Amino acid sequence: MALDGVFLYSIINELKNTIIGCKVDKINQPEKDEILLNIRGNRCTNKLLISASSNYPRIQLTKISKQNPLKPPLFCMILRKYLNGSKIIDIRQLNCDRLLSIDFQTVDELGFDSIYSLIIEIMGRHSNITLIRQRDNIIMDSVKHISSDINTYRKLYPGIEYVFPPESHKLNPLDFNFDEFKSFISENSIDFSEICFAKIFTGISKQLSKELFYRSTNSKLDLSCDNIKNLYDYLTEIFQCIKTNKFNFVCYSDLNNYVKDFHCIELTILKDMFNKTVYDSPSYLIEHYYYQKDKNDRLKNRSADLQKLIHTNLDRCNKKVKILNKTLQKCKSKGEYKLFGELLTANIYNIKKGDTKTKVLNYYSSESEYITIKLDENKTPSENVQNYYKKYNKLKTSERMANIQLEITEKEISYLESVLTNIENAESYDEIDEIKKELIETGYLKFKKHSKGNKKKKSQPLHFISSDGSHIYVGKNNLQNDFLTLKFARKSDIWMHTKNIHGSHVIIKNDGNISGKTLEEAASIAAYYSKAKNSTKVPIDYTEVKNVRKPSGAKPGMVIYYTNKTIYIDPKKPELEMLLK
Repeated sequence: MALDGVFLYSIINELKNTIIGCKVDKINQPEKDEILLNIRGNRCTNKLLISASSNYPRIQLTKISKQNPLKPPLFCMILRKYLNGSKIIDIRQLNCDRLLSIDFQTVDELGFDSIYSLIIEIMGRHSNITLIRQRDNIIMDSVKHISSDINTYRKLYPGIEYVFPPESHKLNPLDFNFDEFKSFISENSIDFSEICFAKIFTGISKQLSKELFYRSTNSKLDLSCDNIKNLYDYLTEIFQCIKTNKFNFVCYSDLNNYVKDFHCIELTILKDMFNKTVYDSPSYLIEHYYYQKDKNDRLKNRSADLQKLIHTNLDRCNKKVKILNKTLQKCKSKGEYKLFGELLTANIYNIKKGDTKTKVLNYYSSESEYITIKLDENKTPSENVQNYYKKYNKLKTSERMANIQLEITEKEISYLESVLTNIENAESYDEIDEIKKELIETGYLKFKKHSKGNKKKKSQPLHFISSDGSHIYVGKNNLQNDFLTLKFARKSDIWMHTKNIHGSHVIIKNDGNISGKTLEEAASIAAYYSKAKNSTKVPIDYTEVKNVRKPSGAKPGMVIYYTNKTIYIDPKKPELEMLLK
């Protein structure tokens, strides 16, 4: 679900108890629509994440670190100029809506106290982060600039006065009385339904409205003139729990641990359908809910061009395979032309120039049958014989070349599909960049010269420690696969790969005794970092590295192996405890 105003109220309550009175230590902008504030004070350090993502906008405390761009964006530089070293003095929410303001007290160039406000709008694709100077309400900058061409109601860019979004005419669930409640229902002709509470109150999502409706129907309440007072009392009791910070931070997930919903109020409507996980903090609840979704979404956007390139080349290869298969099908008739040539040679004395056909005995057939062979009347008998031999030799050559090209094309398809699997399994921008480098080296992308200042540190293969203490290494792309298998691993180490399925090379360092448990854990990792990560009973081949070799001219990551054993395992994401940092 989307983060609604009621849940935002619980986050603001947490932030007020955590960061008010603290100072801003560092400011970073890891994404174009996301900022990260390092905050020191109260004998601890916190990181505040503010995201204006169109899909997953939010504000929360976070424990996750992100890689920052080498050159900070302009908005980040503006924030550093005005907010570095500032003190957080207040956090406010507007009428329980998805809009809040954080006030920072700082000292300007002349030594006077100044107050700046960071206004966060958590409103789907209209989400934004804006820094304003409080004394004159002037915008210093916004993470997303909005011109009059985009929004006729208000503009957001530096140097103009900040205008709040249109105010909702719904009731504030934390500040309303019975007369307002009754009048709003009457004036707006509200019908009692699952989403009626979302229509009445600001900050109530449809899912929360369904929960309130579910509870009210179970309580035998009815939205009518006779029972509206009972409904008012029922709602004020629930909202009073929110006002007094009596929250239940609950996340609901299915049997596969796929997160389905969350809220700061227990959603009893879901209790019989999904597993429930309780959290102490709203920030870490939504971090659990949003982090992987947001990460996958951003990685997908970052790799969209690469995926398009791979799919284009796969389409080209698949079309080529169809053409080659048609050629091979056509070449199956080559034996007939050879037979005609030999039979005409044996019966050349019976053929005259001008004949259009001849009937000869097929002495290759066990039934000694006669067959009719067409002739070109403008050619001599010898020329007709040579014509059939030429057709035979042409098809023979075409078949040989088609088989060579088919083998090359099938290897290219296998390589491209392995790259596509690596892209789908990528977990960071660095991994995407390394796959891009691989495609440059293999000729699928043109090389672009970068300035010396933009050199990036080469990422390393994943490194895990098994429960028995063995070291396990996993390639994140085909270049790393080659490095691990051909350069890094010793001949006695164990090499693993999914059987006939694209995936990562996995190396287990052999220090003399590899347990069955380590083999299972490494096999599970190999299955997880493959195209079959969502399958069950995935076959994993394993053998000593000395039995693995790379054919001459093969593309990155392509190897052959022998004398292997196979283990069947369910893919499992490696636990954090296994990761060696």
